[in-house]
Amino acid sequence: MPAWADLLRRALVVALLFAPGTLAAQTSDLVSNNALRVCADPANYPMSNDAGEGYENKLAELIAGQLDLPVQYTWYPQATGFIRNTLKAKRCDIVMGYAQGHELVLNTNHYFTSAYALIVPEDGDLAKVQTLGDPALDGRRVGIIAGTPPAAHMARNGLIAKAKVYNLVVDRRHESPVVDMLDDLAAGDIDAGILWGPLGGPLVKSDYPGMKVVPLVKETLPPRLFFRITMGVRQGEKVWQRKLNSLIRRNQDEINGILWDAGVPLLNDLGTEVLEPSQ
Repeated sequence: MPAWADLLRRALVVALLFAPGTLAAQTSDLVSNNALRVCADPANYPMSNDAGEGYENKLAELIAGQLDLPVQYTWYPQATGFIRNTLKAKRCDIVMGYAQGHELVLNTNHYFTSAYALIVPEDGDLAKVQTLGDPALDGRRVGIIAGTPPAAHMARNGLIAKAKVYNLVVDRRHESPVVDMLDDLAAGDIDAGILWGPLGGPLVKSDYPGMKVVPLVKETLPPRLFFRITMGVRQGEKVWQRKLNSLIRRNQDEINGILWDAGVPLLNDLGTEVLEPSQ
């Protein structure tokens, strides 16, 4: 074959590989047509568990229903290596509840915004606290999950010295720092606790009725305490991402209903205002 012909052949191959739609077709082939394959933590209630009781389980059922598919789970602890051993290993096609902008996944459009929240006894003297700079917190023992953004705000306001710190990365099949914190608060071992709202809110609603959840929307200094939450898919799977974006848009009211029913505090997109169910 003449050299020029071989070069032309190679150029055509490259052109076909990178033609519009070609890569999308290749990556979308990795998504199952037989089930909505979800990777989730089996012991991360109220978000997910292997009994299907979490609100992320209910959201997965909603999406699967719109696709007319059953839900098929791969269970893996939400710890180091989760994405590598699940989504990237092609054992599933979607991970619920991923923060927008996370580099390990391709994010869908966000389907809710929430924030870290201060949790206090609803009939106590901290019930009116709205910010971590409130003088009412001076000298109080506040529970905090190690390494989470509110810790920086606590340090700025002199609350770290007396804080009770709980582990961040654990296997919740064996350890549950969030529940431990709420139990300590109920027992009076700490005066207040700070938790990610989508974790603390539902647990307070279901198991700690004497507690009040105050989303920290009035903090003005960094780091930010609110995050937009998406569904995570494999990098490059734009066709699947767009399909999920459409489902989120068309089912947003029902998604909000599931989250509100669970007790998740929902905010506007700017993280500055708590939304009520009527909104």
